[in-house]
Amino acid sequence: MGVVSVEEWSAFLGGVVTPRFPQGLSAWQVAGQWKSADGALMRENSFVLNVVHPESEAAERAIQAIVGEYKARFQQGAVLRVKSYACVSF
Repeated sequence: MGVVSVEEWSAFLGGVVTPRFPQGLSAWQVAGQWKSADGALMRENSFVLNVVHPESEAAERAIQAIVGEYKARFQQGAVLRVKSYACVSF
């Protein structure tokens, strides 16, 4: 699996994510861990991306494109996506 540097993440945000969600987003660096198929505890620095968007086919396609590009570009076997509904106002 590929390790993603801060510089690579920044370029990904600017080139892949922001064009699809120019209204805004939040992102932060985290320390993650999971159990591999062989039972070993794996630790890896990662990034969290939070995008608040209307429920639409266009937004869903954009999210899927972002996930696919991230997996391909950084040789990732999986990307965790959490989808929830929220009431927001600005």
